[in-house]
Amino acid sequence: MSLDASLASTIRTLESLKEIRTEIDRAGALIVETLRAGKKLLICGNGGSAAEAQHFSTELVGRYFKNRRSIPAIALNADGTLLTCIVNDYGYDAAFSRQVEGFGQPGDLVIGITTSGNSANVLAAFDAAHKLGLKTIAFLGRGGGKAKGLATVDLIIPGDSGRTAQEAHLFLIHHFCDQIDAAFD
Repeated sequence: MSLDASLASTIRTLESLKEIRTEIDRAGALIVETLRAGKKLLICGNGGSAAEAQHFSTELVGRYFKNRRSIPAIALNADGTLLTCIVNDYGYDAAFSRQVEGFGQPGDLVIGITTSGNSANVLAAFDAAHKLGLKTIAFLGRGGGKAKGLATVDLIIPGDSGRTAQEAHLFLIHHFCDQIDAAFD
C-alpha cells in the first residue's frame, strides 16, 4: 500500500469516529468517574493491543501532558513473570481474568483492547469483571467480534482493518488522557 493510500485509509477511519461519538463520550465519562472515585483502571490486550494497554497505563501513572498526580492504572499484560505463572498453571485464556480477580476492587474499571473482538483472554477478563460487579470498556474493531455487547461501553471502530482500528484506539487513548489531564491536578 502506498503512503497516500495508507494515509487516506487512516484519515477515513479517524473521521468515522464521529459515528460512535455517543459511545466515546460515555467511555470518557466512565473513565473520569472511576478515577474521581479513587478507583483504578485494569487494562489488557494482546500483541499491538498489549502495547496500547501499556501505553495507556504509562500515560496515567507517569505523565501525559501536564504535571498532575499519578493516576492508578495497571496494564495486565506488562508483568512477564506473573503472566508466565498464570499461563503455565491455568492456560493463556486466564492470563487477564486471574489478575482481574486478584487486583479488582469494587468500583474499578476493566478496559479490554482487541481489534478482532475475539481474544479469549480479554473475553475472560470481561467475564471476571462482571462476576465482581465491575464496569468494562471494550476497544474493538472489525464489527466487535464475540466481545460485542459484553462491555458496559463498546468502542467499535468502523471498518474492517485491524491496522486502522489500532490507530484509532491509540487516538482514543490520547483523547481520554486529555480528559483525565483536564480533570485532575
